[in-house]
Amino acid sequence: MSDAARELEKLNRQIAVCQQCQLGQMRTRAVPGEGPPNAQIMFIGEAPGFHEDRQGRPFVGAAGKFLDELLASIGLKREDVFIGNVIKCRPPGNRDPRPDEIAACRPYLDKQIELIRPRIIITLGRFSMARYFPGATISRIHGRPKQSGGVIYYPMFHPAAALHQPRWRPMIEEDMKQIPKLLTELEGVDVELPETEETYEQMSLL
Repeated sequence: MSDAARELEKLNRQIAVCQQCQLGQMRTRAVPGEGPPNAQIMFIGEAPGFHEDRQGRPFVGAAGKFLDELLASIGLKREDVFIGNVIKCRPPGNRDPRPDEIAACRPYLDKQIELIRPRIIITLGRFSMARYFPGATISRIHGRPKQSGGVIYYPMFHPAAALHQPRWRPMIEEDMKQIPKLLTELEGVDVELPETEETYEQMSLL
């Protein structure tokens, strides 16, 4: 087992008993995230839902099935990527994560990214998007990558969006199909770009 794998297991144990916010008292199970410790691609969603809370695994409900289909469309399986969330416990009634809950979980997500060192971080939904694209709106920037420090940040709609609004499904599928090309374009590149709206509005790696 690699050092990163051992550290991730240790982190998962910490998350499992975390009481840094009120969600720790309400959850059934924490959902640290899962995937290989050397994953090139990392997906960051928003928060666990009902099924995730019961199983302790990310994206196992209807949105998770769609995510599996999206991965298959580019020749990947769930086991090939790391999947996590901005917060690790389900908010009551699947409400939006609150700022204090996001802040409480941020060190866990920071550590996961530090250990895994993904080449592409794909944000699913507006709360994970806000981490890297503050002030932006998902309808404007979905599918528009930005690059910083040799990592590509790629905003996408949450898979659940296609369940609520079927008209968005083709758009989500098309954004997903760009990911292999992004990986290819990233090879051997390590460029630092300013994290501004102009960066992702003007930049095109596609």
